Amino acid sequence: MDRITGVALVVKPDPEAEKNADALEDWFLSRGVDVFRKGRVDYTDTVPDGIGCVVVMGGDGTFLSAARWIGDLDIPVLGIKFGGVGFLSETVEDDLFSAAQKILNGEFSIAERMRLCVTVFENGRQCVQRTVLNDVVINKGALARLAHIKTFIDGYDLTTYHGDGLIVATPTGSTAYSLAAGGPVIHPAVPGIILTPICPFTLTNRPLVVPDGVSIGLRLDQPSSDIMVTLDGQEGVEINETHSLVIKKADHPVRMIILPGQRYFDVLKAKLKWGGGPASM
Repeated sequence: MDRITGVALVVKPDPEAEKNADALEDWFLSRGVDVFRKGRVDYTDTVPDGIGCVVVMGGDGTFLSAARWIGDLDIPVLGIKFGGVGFLSETVEDDLFSAAQKILNGEFSIAERMRLCVTVFENGRQCVQRTVLNDVVINKGALARLAHIKTFIDGYDLTTYHGDGLIVATPTGSTAYSLAAGGPVIHPAVPGIILTPICPFTLTNRPLVVPDGVSIGLRLDQPSSDIMVTLDGQEGVEINETHSLVIKKADHPVRMIILPGQRYFDVLKAKLKWGGGPASM
């Protein structure tokens, strides 16, 4: 790709992240690279022209906000962990400047991460449409009764999930809420969509992986209140039995920067604290 002449820094509102962002901004400017810096970003904000990549300095929440902000633009993103678990971060604070140098040198590859397009209808009329990188979650409030979520795959009546809710996740999102709810870990290169029920009332309702080319339809099977659809943990939409959802693979993936020597399984082992040292076969 062409030499990067403009970088966007999306920085978590955190003293340590902001201090490192100050130093990184000076580092880029001293090398003739324009810097656009944001604290919090919203998907409605405009991405400036000339941005060759986005460097996210924060945790997974900051990364998800940046992915929503980029939208359908083919701008690669690098995550630098300044937060909690950080499954979406490619590197850590200590490697900040070596990672930045690799970006300028073009020493990286791109991994495309699938996103989901979710459309919410009310009485048959579209009212919300968003893309998500991790997941779409339907869950009930603390005082609500069980959620009854009728689920269709390409129009086929699959089942009705009875429980606290349902997670529809990408492979990238398989290590987020879906994992905590008992869902499987899916490698990001596997073309599938995960349906993970939350505390299902029926024990035979188990997590299910379906092909990424299907259309998933959801609606509440009974009159309900205090039911919310949450999009990547960033935005919530209250729904009732007059609403329906259609979830499909989005047309535009997120383009994540992968640095030399970084492997998905290394991140997985470190974040999930799996035992065992390096081994060879």
